[in-house]
Amino acid sequence: MSLRLATFNVENLLTRFDFTGFRNQLRQDRVIKLFQVSSEGVYQQLEQARVIAATDDTRQMTALAIADADADILCLQEIDNMAALQAFEYGYLFRMVGNGYRQKYLVEGNDSRGIDVAVLMREETRDGQKIELREVRSHAMTTYRDLDLFDEELALTNRIDDKIFKRDCLELDLLIGGRPFSLYVVHFKSMGNPRDELDGRQSTMPIRRAEARAVRRIIEDSFGAGHTGKKSFAICGDMNDYQERVDVIGRRGAGYRFEHHDEAESALDVFSHDGFAENVVRRRPALDRWTLYHARGPQEQWLCQLDYLWLSPALAAHNAGRLPEIIRSGQPYRTIFPPGQEVERYPRTGWDRPKASDHCPVVMTLDLP
Repeated sequence: MSLRLATFNVENLLTRFDFTGFRNQLRQDRVIKLFQVSSEGVYQQLEQARVIAATDDTRQMTALAIADADADILCLQEIDNMAALQAFEYGYLFRMVGNGYRQKYLVEGNDSRGIDVAVLMREETRDGQKIELREVRSHAMTTYRDLDLFDEELALTNRIDDKIFKRDCLELDLLIGGRPFSLYVVHFKSMGNPRDELDGRQSTMPIRRAEARAVRRIIEDSFGAGHTGKKSFAICGDMNDYQERVDVIGRRGAGYRFEHHDEAESALDVFSHDGFAENVVRRRPALDRWTLYHARGPQEQWLCQLDYLWLSPALAAHNAGRLPEIIRSGQPYRTIFPPGQEVERYPRTGWDRPKASDHCPVVMTLDLP
């Protein structure tokens, strides 16, 4: 019996328009900056036309990436609401690809932009095993005080009664062909602006570290501390942090070289330092683990993994030797691939946009013990 499990940050699957760019230039789309727009009403009309025109190509590519992942259970990030998820699933996954998802789960979380985590599930796995939901739980309301996770680092930017998860930790208690399986879907705090001589990653790391500790505590409270290793669980999502990266050195026209190095610290060390869970993407070659290309000019460009399938020790051991897949055909042409990793992009993919997402779906076929 096998289960295909995937995670994918689809980026801004929204059902609303953002008109704040008329008054806040930092929020204004780059194409509208090319034109002089003096009326807010005209700006709103242009913004609506721009978004609608661009969205169809974008969502076709998003659907193609999901179709290539071909997951039985799909964990998603950056979903506006259930209406957006239903419209996308029916209009793109089902109508365009021909294979949709009947089971959909989303609980409104804490993100100030209103983007949430969600789960799509088939009624059966590809080999006919029933997928049953026993219980779904949101941990969006859990505070630092609740789990006794508040510390001096967090006190610089947070209060003790603030919510831990900046989106949510969505917990699903499942039966797959009658076998128990627990799923935890997250989207950790994004890397913010530099603060106190720390870069954006370092300045926000205490929040992500607390989120990782909270996920671990939730799992340990469920199964019992010291007893989690023999259980079947997975932690999936965009964790906005990495334990290693590949620096891309060079510029277009002159060529590139790629240098891999490990990070001195990461919020994700909470999962890995004592074998609590395994990041199975690390089974792939060092230059072939990335799920996102980051670039701010030729002096700051790298490939890194932000999207994860963390498996419990028992589940990882039961699937020893298996490799996860990373779907990169929806990446824009500006993404720099190491030699030998080039893929055929989806039709109408642009230099920067349209694209499926800046993130790549990660998927793995698992046997449950």
